[in-house]
Amino acid sequence: MEKKKSSKIKTSGWDKAFVACNTLFMIFFVVITLYPVLNTLAISFNDGTDALRGGIYLWPRKWTLKNYTTVLQKQNLLTGAYITVARTVIGTLLALAANAILAFIVSRKNFLFKRELSLFWVITMYVNGGMIPTFLLYRSIGLTNSFWVYVIPGMFSAFNMLVIRTYMTGIPDSLEESAQLDGAGYTTIFLKIISPLCKPVYATVALFVAVGQWNSWFDAMLYNRMSANLTTLQYELMKLLSSVTNQGTSAESMKNAAGAVTPTSVRAAATILTMLPIICLYPFLQRYFVTGLTIGGVKE
Repeated sequence: MEKKKSSKIKTSGWDKAFVACNTLFMIFFVVITLYPVLNTLAISFNDGTDALRGGIYLWPRKWTLKNYTTVLQKQNLLTGAYITVARTVIGTLLALAANAILAFIVSRKNFLFKRELSLFWVITMYVNGGMIPTFLLYRSIGLTNSFWVYVIPGMFSAFNMLVIRTYMTGIPDSLEESAQLDGAGYTTIFLKIISPLCKPVYATVALFVAVGQWNSWFDAMLYNRMSANLTTLQYELMKLLSSVTNQGTSAESMKNAAGAVTPTSVRAAATILTMLPIICLYPFLQRYFVTGLTIGGVKE
């Protein structure tokens, strides 16, 4: 009887060396990626005056919560947090709906001038009207000193729309044709056929928009600077960092001013508070993120 061939795949020495080098490289990459975050976290929980001596890497030397207390006691911080959460949720939902609907329209084969419109939208990604004309436009239509200045201008993004459109063009046309034979209209096709298949790219775009809305502070300073009830969390943290930095880095002056905190320690605490919601949200969208970005961004 013939000997059965072994089902194991033989690996050469070069393959083993490649796997070993690749593993070491990935471990090194993870370390250099996580170290800044862990170091910032350690400094945020360390006494500010003690942190001036240096030598803090991954673990606080002298534990304290005064850095977070200083940040959380900032005036208008709760109002800013409420506005930031509201703009993130509302802005993300409206932007996702607007970009998805427009992408569906442009992705239809019988839609006229879709190439010309796509080229026009790509140009807008590189050319804009400038800060002053944009401010004058928003003021003329009543968006300044208004919550909707955070939402309406960001509802459409050429990049996000093109990513969704590219993903939709990869869906087989036979699904739409079968639905049309059964009497389905474009609204039914979009809601019940296309959208369920576009969950990965929807999650990707939603993450893009949510991160942008959460981290935005410049629009609050530019359009709603005089409205304390429309401030945002990032704008309040930016003002806090500016005020603390302007007080100087002297340990004694910072101790008298803010209770044993320094610009470095307050900046670390503010950074952790800023990035914490996004870090908590990302794991739930990560499985959709990779698929939506790769499939939505490449067209054969």
